[in-house]
Amino acid sequence: MTLLLPIDTAVHAFRPDPVSDEEAAAMFRAAVNLFGCWEITDEQAATLLDMPLRSYRRWKAGDQGRIDRDGRARLSNLMGVHKALRIIFREPERGYAWINAPNSAFGGRSALEVMLGGELTDLMRVRRYLDAERGGW
Repeated sequence: MTLLLPIDTAVHAFRPDPVSDEEAAAMFRAAVNLFGCWEITDEQAATLLDMPLRSYRRWKAGDQGRIDRDGRARLSNLMGVHKALRIIFREPERGYAWINAPNSAFGGRSALEVMLGGELTDLMRVRRYLDAERGGW
């Protein structure tokens, strides 16, 4: 016997839990720390998060605003990249260095260069590559 759920129920049953404002703020703080480990500039960080440089610097200093849906998706993908690198590399420093190393999977560009394309899909591309390399989702 097949159990059929009404369309509304089926769609909502498989939707991931939304990221709360507190979780988004925590991801932002974690990303700022990660950017330090990756040794990237504020300009690059602002590009990865698709926000004006002045806003990024103000948020980084603690005057953080509300993070919209796109920002949450970007932060989630950056955290996914970080997680995958921590799984792949035993020494964290190797994972941090990997971000800037040329990679044949990206046509000789580094993962950072790919992500600095500025689109959410650029972040997703790097995350999907790393998830596939580690054998997970």
